[in-house]
Amino acid sequence: MANHSSPVGFFLLGFSENPQLEKILFVVVLCSYLLTLLGNTLILLLSTLDPRLHSPMYFFLSNLSFLDLCFTTTCVPQMLVNLWGPTKTISFLGCSVQLFIFMFLGTTECILLTVMAFDRYVAVCQPLHYATIIHPRLCQQLAAVAWAIGLVQSIVQTPPTLRLPFCPHRQIDDFLCEVPSLIRLSCGDTTYNEIQMAIASIFIVVVPLSLILVSYGAIARAVMRISSAKGRRKAFGTCSSHLIVVTLFYSSVIAVYLQPKNPYAQERGKFFGLFYAVGTPSLNPLVYTLRNKEVKRAFWRLLGKDGDSEES
Repeated sequence: MANHSSPVGFFLLGFSENPQLEKILFVVVLCSYLLTLLGNTLILLLSTLDPRLHSPMYFFLSNLSFLDLCFTTTCVPQMLVNLWGPTKTISFLGCSVQLFIFMFLGTTECILLTVMAFDRYVAVCQPLHYATIIHPRLCQQLAAVAWAIGLVQSIVQTPPTLRLPFCPHRQIDDFLCEVPSLIRLSCGDTTYNEIQMAIASIFIVVVPLSLILVSYGAIARAVMRISSAKGRRKAFGTCSSHLIVVTLFYSSVIAVYLQPKNPYAQERGKFFGLFYAVGTPSLNPLVYTLRNKEVKRAFWRLLGKDGDSEES
C-alpha cells in the first residue's frame, strides 16, 4: 500500500541506528557550517570591497560563495536538529522547499563551475584577448544563464518527485530530501522519475563535466608549450584552485546521483551526500584563499596591512 503525497511529514533516518556516530557528525557538521559561513562571507566581502579583485574570475567566485552560503543554509540547520535530538521529522512543506532549493542551487553550481572553467581556458589559451572576450557584460550573462538553468531544472523535476505515492512509513533513508532518496521511498511506479533523473544527470552532470575536462585538456596543451618552468607553474597556478573544487564537487555528486542500486552503495551514498552538502561548501573558500596570493593580499589589505609585505 502507498499513501499519495499529502501534507504529512517525513522521517529523515540518517544514521539514527548509530547514536554515537550522530553526535560526532553533529560536531563535524556544525564546525563545517561555521567555516562555510565565515569563509564564503569573507570571499564575498573581499570581492566586493577590494578593487583589485574586480575581475571576471572573482566575479564568478563571489557567485560561487553566495551559492554555497544559500546551499548549506537550506539543509544544515534541519540536519543539526535531526543529528542532535531524537526528533527526525521534517514537514511536507519543509521537505518540498528543501528539495526545490537544493536542486536549484546544485544544478546552478554544476553550470557555474563549467563557466569558471571556460574563464580559465580563455585566460590561459587566449591571454591577449582575455579582456575582450571575458568582458563584464558576458560575465553577467553567463552567471544569469547558470542561475536560470538551475531554476528551470528545479521547476521541472521537483513537482513530479513530490507527486510520487510514498510508502506509509514515510521514512527517508537519508539526511536530506533529495530526488534519489524520495524515489526510493515510493511504493509506486517510479520509471518516469528515474528516466527523468537519468536524463537530468546527463545534461547537468555528465555534459558540464565533459566540457570542463575538454577545457583543461586544452589548458594542459597550452601550458606544455610554455618554454619556462616558471611560466608553466604560473599558468597551472591560475587553474589549480578551480580544478580542486571541481574534483571535490563532482566526485561527491557522481557518487550520490550515479551510484548503483545496492544497499552498500546506498549507505556509502549517505556519506558522499553529507560531504556534497556540507564538506564541499566549507572547503571551497579554504582552497581559494590558501592557494591564492591575490585573495590573501586582499585579506591583509582589508585588515589595514600591506598585503605584499605580509605575503613576503
